[in-house]
Amino acid sequence: MADAREVSVELLRTLTPLEGMKRENLHALAKKVTVKQMNAGRLLFKEGDADKRTIWIIKGLVEISEQGRTTGMIEGGSADARAPLNQSVPRKVTARAVEDVDYLAIDADLLDVMITWDQTGNYEVGELQAQFGGGNEDADWMTTLLQTKAFHRIPPANLQAIFMRMQRTPYRAGEVVIKQGDEGDYFYAIVHGRCLVTRESPLNQKGIKLAELAVGETFGEEALIAEAKRNATVTMLTEGVLMRLNKQDFRDLMHEPLLRWVDEQQALKIIQNRGQWLDVRLPSEYQNLAIEGSINIPLYFVRLKLNAIDRKTPYVVVCDTGRRSSAAAFILSERGFEAYVLKGGITTSNLPMRRPGS
Repeated sequence: MADAREVSVELLRTLTPLEGMKRENLHALAKKVTVKQMNAGRLLFKEGDADKRTIWIIKGLVEISEQGRTTGMIEGGSADARAPLNQSVPRKVTARAVEDVDYLAIDADLLDVMITWDQTGNYEVGELQAQFGGGNEDADWMTTLLQTKAFHRIPPANLQAIFMRMQRTPYRAGEVVIKQGDEGDYFYAIVHGRCLVTRESPLNQKGIKLAELAVGETFGEEALIAEAKRNATVTMLTEGVLMRLNKQDFRDLMHEPLLRWVDEQQALKIIQNRGQWLDVRLPSEYQNLAIEGSINIPLYFVRLKLNAIDRKTPYVVVCDTGRRSSAAAFILSERGFEAYVLKGGITTSNLPMRRPGS
């Protein structure tokens, strides 16, 4: 299979329903997708598949079959190829490359968000860029956020309001953006540059490195959600530009739409269906009282452990009251994990608990 290649706006304009999108939004989408190649004889998808991709054939011939019988042929460049292949989920047909083909595949949720954003927003990406005073870098961070599955749950009107209310702020290399122990006031998204997240401890006053963040990544949500002081320090590694959203706008526009609260019965059903309890309290709290079968990752370590957490597992996040768990669930949801928050926390629950010595 050959390497993928970049997509042009002109190519996207030949495809349905992309042809109706504004140029600036197509330009932003083009930077997130590529034309891929598949060898003859291989399947693009088969009957029963539940993948949520929207696929167009750009070049080559594809056979469409149902229950083993050929029902059609789609050739790249033809009128039929302007429309995406069968979009039903699960798939009702099988698509097989008869010869080597070039194809374009876009996550169906991302496509829906981009088209909805394009059609409902009074401002297109280009106009937002002009307002922020930036160039293509602004499209990068905005489309990175839009591509995050969690953002697919935020209503389009909220998305527009989020982008319009964010304030653009330049920073120097080495400048502290937020300091551990301070009150939380803003949620941040990185437009340009890189940031370092550290946490001080009694044994390490210089701070333990928790994460390094780049364009399109966000931080600052924990203190806003949990109504607590900052649990880490964020410093600019390079000169950069951040967008910031004030606490009330963050809570109104982002916090609630992204969180999924569950009661005990709903939580148990998730756990029975290959889910996992994730306790984000301190280790000392966890050792004293914890849900049987749960794992413990303290809230301030969640970012550091993201690569070690199984993305295929649904998580029910818990703490004593629901504050810290909602902050952790926001971080996980924003980064593509399936995360739920237990209402009220564990202190008032009737869930089976493990206690010291048990």
